[in-house]
Amino acid sequence: MSTQTSRVFIARLSGVPVFAPNGDQVGRVRDVVVTLRIGAQPRVLGLVVEVTGRRRIFVPITRVTTIDVGQVITTGVVNLRTFQQRPSETLVLGELLDRKVDLVADETQVTVLDVAIEASRTGDWLISKVYIRKSGGGIRRRGETLVVDWDFVSGFSLNEEGQGAAHLLATFDKLRPADLAGVLHELSPKRRAEVAAALDDKKLADVLEELPDDDQVEILKALESERAADVLEEMDPDDAADLLSELSEEDQERLLQLMDPEEADDVRRLLAYGDYTAGGMMTSEPVILSPDATVAQALAHVRNPTLNPAMAAQVYVVRPPLETPTGRYLGVAHFQRLLREPPSALVSGLIDTELQGISPDAQLNEVTRMFATYNLVALPVVDEHQRLLGAVTVDDVIDHMLPEDWRESTDTATEFTHGS
Repeated sequence: MSTQTSRVFIARLSGVPVFAPNGDQVGRVRDVVVTLRIGAQPRVLGLVVEVTGRRRIFVPITRVTTIDVGQVITTGVVNLRTFQQRPSETLVLGELLDRKVDLVADETQVTVLDVAIEASRTGDWLISKVYIRKSGGGIRRRGETLVVDWDFVSGFSLNEEGQGAAHLLATFDKLRPADLAGVLHELSPKRRAEVAAALDDKKLADVLEELPDDDQVEILKALESERAADVLEEMDPDDAADLLSELSEEDQERLLQLMDPEEADDVRRLLAYGDYTAGGMMTSEPVILSPDATVAQALAHVRNPTLNPAMAAQVYVVRPPLETPTGRYLGVAHFQRLLREPPSALVSGLIDTELQGISPDAQLNEVTRMFATYNLVALPVVDEHQRLLGAVTVDDVIDHMLPEDWRESTDTATEFTHGS
């Protein structure tokens, strides 16, 4: 095995592209797997690499020919089975960062900020150095940081309660919520709870929306009730309703009582519909305007960066009131049409009146037929009085069409081979 650098700090490897010998990118490094050994330096077993579809696979270190801070090169043959961590294995980023350990010399407690690996004379990759921070001298003072040999510290094998997650999150700071959700899914329940506790409410809400149901419930139950309610308020109402539907009626009501009344009312309405109906899939917060709104006002609303592309694709025009359930639904103003009109034009003059709303009780097969027939990215949901209740977006439809475990499915080819 060759290497461009004699020592590599793991946090700097996070997100580094992994290439086959012919230059094709296989994926990106998400973690390093090691085995902790009594009286010896931990040995690197391999890399956790994220490939297409956010799948995480294991690449044995024997399949790695080059490790550098800018790239990792493999032999070109990797197994595409989803990585499953064994009890004897430790994830460096997921489990060692932020750990409290002791300096052997004086038993001073320090925090692990990073660890470094390097190749030994035998060709094995070992953890050689630990980047640590000593405790500060006051509330606002940050302690001294230094790099020490692995055997200068102890306590890595001890189970630590209340381990922080600040440096782990800093390593993954630029990950999108869906990718961060993949990281959390691979962690132990203990680490998932610690990372969730370190995220702010909005970021945690975004990540929860991307996790499998079991992980969502586990994390929500680990939060204090008041914080759980705050996180639910930050989620899209349809996603919050989906998550609450996995809880007992007693737990549902307890959390709904702690939520803002208006937010709770939206979620309660959604909980009344079946999972595979238009009402159960819809969001109750589409972009809604009155007929006398201008194109400029409509474009200002769809520029909201928190809107997903499907929700920003059209504006729903209704008679007041403008909160769901609204007044009479009149039609939609499509984003592309808005771009072609003068800013002062009224949306009432350019709405698509042919896109009729669907009943909240419509089943999934009827909803999918509507999307396919009219090439839609979103569909209005109306009641018997033609009042707008919400909108179903194409991403919600796809979520309900896929198997329940699609986020963690392991169906794949067993081997992926690049030409040399």
